Amino acid sequence: MAKRNYQDWSKEKLLHEYKELLKRKKFGIVWEDKLEDVAEQCKTSLPVLKEEKKKDLSADNNDVTHIIIEGDNYHALSVLNYTHKRKVDVIYIDPPYNTGNKSWRYNNDFVDKEDRFRHSKWLSFMSKRLRLAKNLLKEDGALICAVDHNEQEGLGLLLKEIFPGKEITCITVVHNPRGIQGDNFAYTHEFAYFVYPSGKYINRKQRAEEDEEWSNLRNWGGESTREYGKSLFYPIYFKNGRVSKIGETPANNFHPTKAFRQLKNGELEIWPIDNNKVERKWRYSRETLSEILDCVRVFEVRRIPQVQLLKSEDRYKTVWVDSKYDGNTYGTQLVKEIIGKDFPYPKSLYTVRDCIEAVAAQKENAVILDFFAGSGTTGHAVLEMNKKNGSRQFILCTNNEDNNGSGTKIAQDICYPRIKNVMRGYVVKGEKVKGLGGNLKYFSTAFVDNVKTDNDKRVFTSRCAEMLCLAEATFDEMVNKKGAFAIYENQRQMTGIIYDEDAIADFKKEAKKYKKPFVVYVFSYDHTYNEEDFVDLENLRTVKPIPEVILNVYRKIYKELYKPRHL
Repeated sequence: MAKRNYQDWSKEKLLHEYKELLKRKKFGIVWEDKLEDVAEQCKTSLPVLKEEKKKDLSADNNDVTHIIIEGDNYHALSVLNYTHKRKVDVIYIDPPYNTGNKSWRYNNDFVDKEDRFRHSKWLSFMSKRLRLAKNLLKEDGALICAVDHNEQEGLGLLLKEIFPGKEITCITVVHNPRGIQGDNFAYTHEFAYFVYPSGKYINRKQRAEEDEEWSNLRNWGGESTREYGKSLFYPIYFKNGRVSKIGETPANNFHPTKAFRQLKNGELEIWPIDNNKVERKWRYSRETLSEILDCVRVFEVRRIPQVQLLKSEDRYKTVWVDSKYDGNTYGTQLVKEIIGKDFPYPKSLYTVRDCIEAVAAQKENAVILDFFAGSGTTGHAVLEMNKKNGSRQFILCTNNEDNNGSGTKIAQDICYPRIKNVMRGYVVKGEKVKGLGGNLKYFSTAFVDNVKTDNDKRVFTSRCAEMLCLAEATFDEMVNKKGAFAIYENQRQMTGIIYDEDAIADFKKEAKKYKKPFVVYVFSYDHTYNEEDFVDLENLRTVKPIPEVILNVYRKIYKELYKPRHL
C-alpha cells in the first residue's frame, strides 16, 4: 500500500480517514494489505490462455486429459474462474513458506527476515489467491493447504475468514525426522490444513492390500445371539465379492434354514448364523453398515463364506508419522531420479497422495487442482491414484521462474518433464520404471488489452478459443475456418465457436454433420443473441454469447478483489 503523507491532508480528509479506521475490524486477523503487481496488471490487461501444442502428450483417447498452466497463479486462477467455477473437487496447495530466507518473491523481490511487512505481504498474497480459488470448489469440495510454523497461525485465521461454516482441521506431518535447525528447536514436522464440509467427510485410510486387517462382521461371545439384538439379524447380499444390497430385518418367527445360499440372479445371501447353526447377530445396524460398504467383503474360510469388516483403526489421525512422508527420500531424491535435476524442498509423493485420498479416494472422477504446483508432485500423486482406480484429472498451475538460481525453469524444466516421464516411463540406475499413462494439454497465460470498445470485444473473442475448449473439455479440433468459426469435440459433445455472426449459416451447415450435442459460443456485442438463428440445429444443447460470458466473470472477481481489505 502506498505510503500516506498525512501532513498534506485537509482537516476534512483526515476526519474521514479517522472514521474509516474506526470501522475496521479490531479482532481476528489483521494485516496491512499490500499492492501486488500481478493483480494490478489485470486492471489494464485480461488473462487468456495460449496452447503450447508441442508439449501435448497423448496415450489413450479414452483417458482423461490433464492440464498444466504455465504463468502466475493469480492469472491462472482468474481464467479458471470462468472455465472451472464450481467444478473442482479437491484443491491441494503447498505455497511458499515465509521463512525469510529468500524462499519466495513478492513483486519480483525476495522477501527476507528484515522486511517488516513480511507477514502482511504473505497474508495479502495468499488472501487474493484463496478468494479466487474458493469460487472453483464444488459445494462438497475440499481444500488442503500445507504450511510450516512461520505462518501456521495466520493461515488458520485466514481460512476461517474466507471459508466460514466449513470444518477446518490442522494435521501435523513429520516430514524430516533429522530436523531443520531453528533458533531454538530442530523442526521435524510441518502442517496441513484440511477445509471441508461439516459432518462425516474424511475417508478411511487407504492401506496396501497386504497390510489390511479384517475381522468377522458376525458378533461372537456373550450376548451375541439374535435375542440380544433382533434388529441386527438380517441378510446381506453379495455379488462379485462386494455388497450388492442389505436385506430387511425378518419377523421374529422367521428362521433361515441355511447360513448362506446362492440365488439364481448370481447373488450370495448370507445370514449371521455360525457353524453350529446358532442364530447370532451382525455387529452393526443396517443403517450403519450402509455407510461403510467399502469396508465390507465376503471371504471363504474352509469353503464357508464369511462376512468380514476392515478394521476401524484405519481412520486418519491428526499426526502423521511414517517413513514414506520423508521429504528427502520421497521428494528431493525422487525428483532427481525422475528428471535428473534438483528441486528444493518438494513434498513427499506419499504425503500428497494420502492428503488427496483422505478426501477423494471414493471420487473416481474427481478434478484436483494445485495452483502452487512446483515440481508437479500433485500430478504424480493423482496418476498414482488412477493406477489403482478411477479417472481423476489434475490441473497444475506453476510459474516458470528460475529454479533457485540453477538456471532451470520451474514449469518447463522441472514440472513438465516430471509429468512427461511419469506418464511415459523413465530409467533409474539402468532399470525401466513403467509409465502410468495419461493425456496432457499444456497452456501458458497470455494477455489482451482490457475491453473498452466494440473492436476490443472482437479482439478478445479471437483469443478465447483455448479458454472455451478448456471449459468444455473439447480439445480435438475438427474444423477451423479462421475468423469465421471453429468446431471442437470430445467423446461426449461438440463445441462450436462462431467469431463472426455472418458465419452462422456456414457453421450450422457444418454442425449438422455431427450427431453429438453442441454447445455453441457466438460473438455478440452484448449479452444477447438471436435465438431464431439456431432453432433448426437439432443437436443444440445451449448457446452462449461471447465475450460477455467471460467478461462478466472477470468484472465480478476483480471488483471483489479490488475492494479495500483491512481484516
